Amino acid sequence: MTQRNAIAYAPTQPGRVRRRTWLRYPQGLKRDYVVQALSLVGGLILWEILGWLLGLPWLPPFSKVMAALAELIRNGEIFANLAVSLRSLAVGFVISLVVGLVVGVMMGLYPRVDQAIGIYVNALLFTPHLVFAPIFFALFHLSDWTRIAVIVKYTVFIIIIDTATAVRSADPSLLEMARSFGATKRQIFRRVLLPASTVLLLAGIRLGMGRAVKGMITGEMFIAFVGLGGMVQKYGSQFDASRVLALTLVILTVALVVGGLVQIADRRMTQWAD
Repeated sequence: MTQRNAIAYAPTQPGRVRRRTWLRYPQGLKRDYVVQALSLVGGLILWEILGWLLGLPWLPPFSKVMAALAELIRNGEIFANLAVSLRSLAVGFVISLVVGLVVGVMMGLYPRVDQAIGIYVNALLFTPHLVFAPIFFALFHLSDWTRIAVIVKYTVFIIIIDTATAVRSADPSLLEMARSFGATKRQIFRRVLLPASTVLLLAGIRLGMGRAVKGMITGEMFIAFVGLGGMVQKYGSQFDASRVLALTLVILTVALVVGGLVQIADRRMTQWAD
C-alpha cells in the first residue's frame, strides 16, 4: 500500500503513530471485476468440458453455441429481431416507469389513495401474467401494442409498490423539521421526501427493468412470435439447442446491459448515501 492510500491518525501515545490503510474505491472496483471475470471464464471452461464429455443433446459445448451465434449474426437474423425486441422493451418500460412513479407516489403520500387502489395493485402483481394474454390479443390483435402491454403488466405494479414503499419510508423527523421551518408541501416533496426515498425507489426501478426483459421475451414467445423470443420459440420447436442457447446468451447480455445502465444511474443519484 502506497503512502497516499494510507490515512494517518494522531498518535495515541508519545512517539507512536497509528496508521490505517484503505483501498480506494476504484481499486476495489477493479478487484471485483477481476473476480467476476475469473468466475465467468471458469464457468465457460466448465461448460465446454461438460458439453464434450456428457454429449447431451440439450447441452452442446460452448464453442458450438458460439459458432451458432456467429452464424445468426452473419445472416443478419440477430440484429433485425434484436431491434424489434429493444423497441418494444423501451416503449413498455417508459410507460411502466411513468405510470408506476406517479401512482406509487400518490399511494405513498395519500393513505386514502393507497386504501382505494392498493388492493388492486397487489392483486394484479401476483396474478399470472399470461392470463391477460387473450385480453391483450383481443384489444390490440398482433400489433406491437400486444407485446408492449405484456411488458407493462410485468413491470408497472412492482414499480408502483416499491415507489409507494420508498415514499412511506422517509424519516418522519425530517418531514416534521421541514414543516417547522415553514416549508411548503412542494418544497418538502422536492427537498426532503424525494431525496430520502431515492435509494429504495431506484431499487424498485432495477427490479422493474429485470421484469420488463422477462415480459418482452414472454410476449414474443407466446403471443407474437417475433423478436428474440420468437427466434427462441422457432429454434426450440426444431430442437436446435445450440441456437437456443446462443439466443439465451444474447438475452442475458441485453438484461445485463439495461440493468447496468439503471445501476449506473443509481450510483450517480445516490452517491450522497455512501
